[in-house]
Amino acid sequence: MSRKIFGMALLCLMVSQVCRSQEINKDQDSYLIEDSVLIGINNGGTLSAVVVRKKGITVPQPAALMFFIYSNLERSLAEAKSAADHGYVGIVADTRGKRLSPDVVEPYEHEAKDVNAVIDWIVKQPWSNGQVGMYGGSYSGFAQWAATKYLHPALKTIVPYVAAIPGLGLPMENNIFLNANYQWAFYVTNNKYTDNAVNNDHRRWRNMRDSWYQSGKAYNRIDSIDGTSNPWLQRWLLHPDYDSYWQGMVPYQSDFARINIPVLSITGYYDDGQISALHYLREHYKYNPMANHYLIIGPYDHFGAQQGGAAVLRGYQVDSVALINTREITFQWLDYVMKGGKKPELLKDRINYEVMGTNRWEHVGSIEKMADTVLTLYLDKTKLHSDFSLSDKRPVKSGSIEQTIDLADRNTSNNDYYPDPIGKKELNRDNGLFFISKPFDRPVSINGMFSGVLKASINKKDMDIGLVLYEVLPNGEYFQLSYFMGRASYAEDMSKRKLLRPGKIEVIPFERSRMVSKLLNKGSRLLVVLNVDKNSFAQVNYGTGKDVSLETIEDAAEPLKIRWYTDSFIQVPMRMKL
Repeated sequence: MSRKIFGMALLCLMVSQVCRSQEINKDQDSYLIEDSVLIGINNGGTLSAVVVRKKGITVPQPAALMFFIYSNLERSLAEAKSAADHGYVGIVADTRGKRLSPDVVEPYEHEAKDVNAVIDWIVKQPWSNGQVGMYGGSYSGFAQWAATKYLHPALKTIVPYVAAIPGLGLPMENNIFLNANYQWAFYVTNNKYTDNAVNNDHRRWRNMRDSWYQSGKAYNRIDSIDGTSNPWLQRWLLHPDYDSYWQGMVPYQSDFARINIPVLSITGYYDDGQISALHYLREHYKYNPMANHYLIIGPYDHFGAQQGGAAVLRGYQVDSVALINTREITFQWLDYVMKGGKKPELLKDRINYEVMGTNRWEHVGSIEKMADTVLTLYLDKTKLHSDFSLSDKRPVKSGSIEQTIDLADRNTSNNDYYPDPIGKKELNRDNGLFFISKPFDRPVSINGMFSGVLKASINKKDMDIGLVLYEVLPNGEYFQLSYFMGRASYAEDMSKRKLLRPGKIEVIPFERSRMVSKLLNKGSRLLVVLNVDKNSFAQVNYGTGKDVSLETIEDAAEPLKIRWYTDSFIQVPMRMKL
């Protein structure tokens, strides 16, 4: 190294050290920081936490608590200091087994009691005024809902962003195990912090998915394809039903009736976990009609919702009014609930949603009030050019449309459902059935979640269904609005499998699709792509009726033959009066 370069490097190092020293001094001047707090819990476990208080505060304060599994001391300190700057005791607690905890990391399984143990510890501290509010996204959103299963009296409110539900949104969605988060268990359990190298090894996980799909091996052998055992996946695969294992992690059915604290949920139309976030809200109102539960939803993905959005989302130019500040809204909400402050300006009613394409927020009292009509469209055999029709009239006599899928064929994949990019100039028409509506004769908006009832007969005992909903623009381009994917045998009850009867007409309802709100201009049409899910991104259901995780390509036997009946329909919530 030349003397000049060495001198520059030394200067940079000195400047860095000075800046770091100034930051430490600033922290010492501004905050009381405890970064190695250990909290014992009743069942013998130990949790670690960071606690930050603002210096000069002499009276007890409410606490703002984040509980998360992605242990990172720097981030924890930043979160806790931000809470302190907003007038709270900032606390970030690590999941059992993470950071300073000597225990084993066991994702999802202890939060319902562990979070409440942290809250119990908080209110016993001299700096606590007895009030705790929680906030945070994804796993931290799940942890907040987990805490409400055994609601501590000191927990006054929660602000979950893009909250996960184990067993309903991941690692399986509507009873189909997905590969999208396969590496996540390694990411959070390999060490006391996070294994970023493993999580970011995209080539490894892509090769694993493709190799497994091509091999035709059972899904429970996918970790052998990778070469590293995945004990967490194997544990989860033992619970293909939404059974007591999953039900014990978060509020379930009547548990929601006891949740009487204010809640602010935040999620996005393109949040991969949206169905979980909205499941909490819908169940809360179902079992507690007087629930004080608000929702903010707009054109955000999983990470964008936690920040307040991005100007461009998967190629879509987001309306400027949709760009918000999630953190500031969070602390305004905490002030509103725990300090008598003003409610965040955006929350004009229970359901607050941005209508894509209008640059406008709307505010209504319930999800149902987002729409003024529900458009019922039937699967019609009549062809419009190359597509079948979506008819607004129920057929006088039911007919059927046939579809055949070779589940053993590894040269093709079925069900291209993921919305990336959101807008497309063309669609892959190699598989699936395409149904298109007549053009709208005036502008309308789609507001809510599409649902419906499919009627089908098949030659097997089960299948995994996919439906994708698009707007077809007047110029012929496509805008993806929503999608649904689910296992037919769990359509009536996700906690109990009911196999289909080969050769018999079965009624298959569906409803857990993605919520969306968007203006559809005059001349736009709706397009539904109906398919069976068969690709490298999820289990392949061969239809034998056995545990799908144990089925192999040898179970494919003859191709899957489906008759979709024309009295099948979808229902799309619309606002016709703009």
